[in-house]
Amino acid sequence: MGNNRMGDLFRVKPGAKFRLKDHDPAWDHLEEIKGLHKEDVQDKAQLFLKKNLKELAEAQELLWASDTYSILMVLQAMDAAGKDGIVGHVMSGMNPQGCQAYSFKRPSDEELDHNFLWRCMKALPERGRFGIFNRSYYEEVLVVRVHREFLERQKLPPGKRDKSFWKDRFEDINAFEKHLARNGTVIVKFFLNVSKKEQRERFLARLDDPRKQWKFSPADLAERGFWDEYMEAFEDALGATSTTWAPWYVIPADHKWIARAAVASILTDTMHSLDLKFPKINETQRKELAQAKKQLESE
Repeated sequence: MGNNRMGDLFRVKPGAKFRLKDHDPAWDHLEEIKGLHKEDVQDKAQLFLKKNLKELAEAQELLWASDTYSILMVLQAMDAAGKDGIVGHVMSGMNPQGCQAYSFKRPSDEELDHNFLWRCMKALPERGRFGIFNRSYYEEVLVVRVHREFLERQKLPPGKRDKSFWKDRFEDINAFEKHLARNGTVIVKFFLNVSKKEQRERFLARLDDPRKQWKFSPADLAERGFWDEYMEAFEDALGATSTTWAPWYVIPADHKWIARAAVASILTDTMHSLDLKFPKINETQRKELAQAKKQLESE
């Protein structure tokens, strides 16, 4: 949604052949930052981010006041790609009363007794609100695809778990998102594209920093061993589910400041494209306001 430059640069075009190798995780090709030193790029991105966060806060107020749309931001990535940092920066510029963020972990027994979309359905933002999914129903075509043994816990009817199975799940997701879009949920999906080399550096930094050691889990290292399988799963999922009503954006994530600025810019432009307005008051309400003002001024 929207015709912003950032969106055009990073959007996965619906129906087109999608290849992750065409997207550089260490992206630095924007004309405005070519030839600048790293510190200059970081400063420029921070100013850009600050401007967009201010605009995002203003757009959020219109979203709340108009009470017609909700925004659902979906974040997917490999470990250490910066999802938590994105959430923190985006929400730092917004009124927390109009925001909600959910992080989806391993499904519970109750969740496994429902369809794979159910637990996310319960967490959808209502009209006027901004919702963030830190991981989402896409785990069902990513981590579950890489680890097929997880399907055994889902109590599914008998059938083959071949390519057609995953294609059916892509179709379910597209239909679900189209239903949401038709009913006023604006969906913006971000894949934080971190390189394997940068992930290694971030893991090492966590291990060396007592303030970050709690974030590291041996499971993170184990998942790193399935890197190629995950890249294939991401490539198939993004290519099959980037639609006009729920686009995917591949965000270069090797430099956190660029990733945060890009996400904030795309979100801001997406909300601006809704062309929201404050509700207009009718003649009766106008008279009530005038009376209220008169009463207050006479105190």
